[in-house]
Amino acid sequence: MSVNETLTTDIFTLNRQVYQRLKFALSIGLRRQIFFAVCDDLHLRNQVATRLHSTLAYPVSQVLYHPAETGGISTPAYPRLVTLRLNLNDPNPIAQINQWLANYPPPVVGESKDSPGRPLPIPAFQIVGVELLTKQSVAVQRLFLHYLRLSEQYFSTQEASPFLESSLLFWVPRPWLYAIQQSAPKFWQCRTGVFIFAGEPTPTLENRSYPENFSSLRSVDLGNLEKSILDESITSEEITDNAVQDFKFTEEDEDFLGHPSENMEDKLQPSSTKSAQNDVIPKLSSFLHISNELMSLFEATLNPNIDEDANENLQAKQLLWEIEQLKIQQVSGEELAVAYHNLGTFYRFRIEQGQSSLENLMVAIIAYQEAVSYDDTSPQLPDTLNDLGTLYWMLHRTPGSSDDGQTYIQQGIEFYQLAIKLISPDSQSEIYARVQNNLATAYGDLARFSHPVENWQEAVKAYNEALRYRTEEIDPLKYAACQNNLGTAYWHLGQYSQPVEHLQKAIAAYNLALVYYKPKDEPIKYGMIQNNIGTAYWNLSQYEKPLENLQLAVDLYREALKYRTPANIPAACAATRNNLGTAYWHIANLPQVTKDIRQNFLQLCIKTYQETLTLANSLNQNILSFDLLATQNNLGLAHYQLVTDPSFKGDKQILSQHLEASLENHVQALGGLVKNTEAYHATFSHIVKIIRTFHLELGIQGQNLALSKVPGNLIPEILPKL
Repeated sequence: MSVNETLTTDIFTLNRQVYQRLKFALSIGLRRQIFFAVCDDLHLRNQVATRLHSTLAYPVSQVLYHPAETGGISTPAYPRLVTLRLNLNDPNPIAQINQWLANYPPPVVGESKDSPGRPLPIPAFQIVGVELLTKQSVAVQRLFLHYLRLSEQYFSTQEASPFLESSLLFWVPRPWLYAIQQSAPKFWQCRTGVFIFAGEPTPTLENRSYPENFSSLRSVDLGNLEKSILDESITSEEITDNAVQDFKFTEEDEDFLGHPSENMEDKLQPSSTKSAQNDVIPKLSSFLHISNELMSLFEATLNPNIDEDANENLQAKQLLWEIEQLKIQQVSGEELAVAYHNLGTFYRFRIEQGQSSLENLMVAIIAYQEAVSYDDTSPQLPDTLNDLGTLYWMLHRTPGSSDDGQTYIQQGIEFYQLAIKLISPDSQSEIYARVQNNLATAYGDLARFSHPVENWQEAVKAYNEALRYRTEEIDPLKYAACQNNLGTAYWHLGQYSQPVEHLQKAIAAYNLALVYYKPKDEPIKYGMIQNNIGTAYWNLSQYEKPLENLQLAVDLYREALKYRTPANIPAACAATRNNLGTAYWHIANLPQVTKDIRQNFLQLCIKTYQETLTLANSLNQNILSFDLLATQNNLGLAHYQLVTDPSFKGDKQILSQHLEASLENHVQALGGLVKNTEAYHATFSHIVKIIRTFHLELGIQGQNLALSKVPGNLIPEILPKL
């Protein structure tokens, strides 16, 4: 629930109206049209842009003309709307459009002996991805605005250009709308229409570094929708790398293949000369046959506190010294491969124990890659490739790796795919299912960087493939974990396309997982899945049966809170309470509910948000998976709406109390927001509105009371607006 003027009415109705107007503007096929669609909520943007594409690109069952027009010859359909993602390397939208038209010119139809035929109309174009310029250098941002200024000449003259034969839609957040207005004023003046969408509350993602992170004002948290490959136990955090931490399931040993820890010591014994343990190992400067890259990383992994961890350092040096000796002896590639594999396994074991530093990850990766390069026929090869895939997956989550994160995930996916090619599903079903599960998780993380629909589809495909061999009869708990992961993948797909179908599949998968987690045996996991199903129903309510699905969401959140308590998992408890408060708010704002029901649910919303804030404020803010300032604003909005609703029957004293509470929450939220941001301005505007309501309902005395509760530094800004 964002704090803005539109939320006092039905936000869904407003957005539907804006969507219908935008769809009509694009469908009538006028020339030289420039439209701006303004949306700060990337989830909502993706939903609307996808819906426009699916509706307008190939209308009438993807046939844009009748066979009669082509003399009975079938001609491939030509799109009426094309969606292009802005090229961040060269952000010139006009050049992108012209290039697309050069690659896909309109086909000529109706050609005959007597008629030259006619080309199909130039499609309209919608440009997405402008918001990603914010993460680019200032030079790239200026280049984009420079290209817009250059394109002004096309629209201000009658110069012929193919893309001018149609409409052009830019999807932009408000900051970029303002930048275009100021830096490309003539281009802005050529606009035909501006369509502003109000942000809707949608589940947020955990990873703040996700390139397309959602806007700061959110109200429903999803937990972790992703499964962690390494931590195979359910976490108590909330969603992704993309963000919510509840939709995150894990299983034992899902990260690495078949290296039982109880056998680790045997595996780490040098394979050629066990007596090397007793030899005196020279200084590292004497290791002349090891690559400089591996040596520098290896030195960085040694524990400087030798007194406490001398044995671990000695083991690592022994393994590296064995490789040095084998290279001097010029032994076979197979022997060197075993030695490198031992070194990689030693560091893999370190990582499994929680020492997942960048240096440890890189030594393990280099060692395993060396092992593969020396012996690519080893029976351990599928295991090694899977381990490499997981290590690269982990690498993208290390601090400071966000710039290379996509590359690391793609490398991990390549290793998983290589491993799958070497595994026989029928005879190695457990390993095969495990790698497919890991592959699916990696695709889910890749979806946060690019092509979300395609990558989540790949994740669904891999999870389903894993479930072919990971059945409830063989391993019910791993089956349940995989079903939960599949539900998460379907949930993500529902944010981009076919929401009803995908959300229903998500709910079905979650319910299949729930069967194997009894509340008495697995209370934490049971509560987590209940929260996940509740959020899926919350999403589904935006598309069908809003009252029925919201009530289901409420029931599920309440059930989850029986097991997600302040005592056992307080952060998850706060997240589910926040979700419950938002569900209450949405029920209160449904047009079909009665006045009494609206008042009751607004009171429940207020109570639940207050409980959320009380608990959340007692915790470390870094472990929360939802926006606390958004919840503070939402609580203020609920107080205000309760007493300004026509059905409110309280006296002046109660009215004043709720207005004071509303003002207090918005002022507290404002104090945590960055000045001159959209969220700051929206919150400030609501503060002004509350003070006006004080004056309207309680006179000048009420206004003075309100002003006394506002920080003095805000008074000069507020007074001119009253």
